[in-house]
Amino acid sequence: MSQSKAPEIASVTAEQLQALLANLRTLLPGLMYEQVAVLLKTLQWVLGLIEKRNTTIFRLHRWIFGGKTEKTSSVFQKESAKDPEKSKAKGHGRKGARDFPGAQRRPVEHPALKSAAPCPSCAKGKLHELKTPSRIVRITAQPMFPATIWEMSRLRCNLCGQVFTAPAPPEALLGKYDPKVGFMLGLMRFGSGLPHYRMEKMQMDFGVPLPQSTQWELMEQSARDLEPVHKELVTVAAAAELLHNDDTTMRVQSLKKEKSGSERTGIFTTSMVAKVGDRHVALFFTGGNHAGENLDLLLQNRAAGLGKPIQMCDALSRNRSKEFEVLIANCIPHGRRNFVDVAENFPEECRQVLESLGAVFKNDAQTKKLNLNPEQRLRYHQKRSRPAMEGLHTWMREQMDQKKVEPNSGLGEAIDYMLNHWEPLTLFLRVAGAPLSNNICERALKMSILHRKNSMSYKTENGARVGDLFMSLIHTCRLNQVNPFDYLNALQRHASAVMQNPGRWLPWNYSQAIAAAPP
Repeated sequence: MSQSKAPEIASVTAEQLQALLANLRTLLPGLMYEQVAVLLKTLQWVLGLIEKRNTTIFRLHRWIFGGKTEKTSSVFQKESAKDPEKSKAKGHGRKGARDFPGAQRRPVEHPALKSAAPCPSCAKGKLHELKTPSRIVRITAQPMFPATIWEMSRLRCNLCGQVFTAPAPPEALLGKYDPKVGFMLGLMRFGSGLPHYRMEKMQMDFGVPLPQSTQWELMEQSARDLEPVHKELVTVAAAAELLHNDDTTMRVQSLKKEKSGSERTGIFTTSMVAKVGDRHVALFFTGGNHAGENLDLLLQNRAAGLGKPIQMCDALSRNRSKEFEVLIANCIPHGRRNFVDVAENFPEECRQVLESLGAVFKNDAQTKKLNLNPEQRLRYHQKRSRPAMEGLHTWMREQMDQKKVEPNSGLGEAIDYMLNHWEPLTLFLRVAGAPLSNNICERALKMSILHRKNSMSYKTENGARVGDLFMSLIHTCRLNQVNPFDYLNALQRHASAVMQNPGRWLPWNYSQAIAAAPP
């Protein structure tokens, strides 16, 4: 069996690639051109990393295919001791009726017995109704958007020809599309990453057509009812004591055409998660601004008397605020990941770093279990985590000062990153409320990444604005354990009240506003 011959490795400069893409733009349809351009730029990026030799096979594999876990025990293929009491992972058992808050509840009365009736078993006692009924859960299938057709009978007189039509029921006269449809579309599109064309195909399979253009119209109309609350969330987030931010690349077709001749051609989606007391606010912004520039726009709404907020981000300068004073905290997992990437080549050194950082994260998890306030958490970390971090800093300093590690090696670069950003990486040891990681923001950013992956791009700037609005409210609901579908529908039902006082209709207080609303 003959082996296929390896192809010749092409070497294309950035200028040559731009010229090739310019020619392809005139030859290929718009969507196909976008896909080809992304593939060619990705290939050039991968080849550039290999030529510069500033990456490892492990890191390249994780970038392309993703990594399942970066736990220390998995990195070093270490068998963790199994606890017989924890052999079953949480959340993998059967779900009871209490786990279905969105299910319809149908009470069933006993056909023969009632409360206070004589007991049919002993004939002496009296029955009383238990607080907890017996429950059975049944799940059925239906289209995502079911439809109802009312067929009103018609009668015609055989003499005068007059036609008499049965009156339509009240629910048939409320319009073709229920207002909930638009919010459901927004939830599926931007909350779950399901693009319009897939929903159109699914609805056709169920025999209830819902074209893409109609989906967009309904969703855009629904977004108008959300704008007052979104503006209020921006105001609330601006007063936060802690702000997480990060961004990812995005595609907006109309913006890309407008920016073709400008200096900065990149388009990004910024995610921010603001912590205000016990509440969290998620915000998304799509356009030409970097995360730090969007943070500056947000902080323009901050009251002058408030102190400096903590800003948690990675070490990229574009993520920092340029116009306002903040307390910078950097993400420890970003620094830790550099050691994970080179653990195969430097096992003993990396094990020491990962285990030291692991102890710090265990301490942080313990502060959450103990429900410590920010000041108590700070003292806890100063007592238990400071020795581990100081020991790690001393060890890394010795590796570099005593030439035990080659500075240009993967391990040397990982240590150098930690040492260069040591102050923001250890802010949690000096400032109450400073977090260890930016994970909460990166998880939020996955909503935009899922949209980019499944829908490829936004068509217009207005489409990106609608997407940002839906994502902001949906993820804010999720962060505060609020049902996003119920919340969005509540805003629509009480649109006039929301417009008058949006501060009373935030995800964490809207139920009180509903209770106080007139019937």
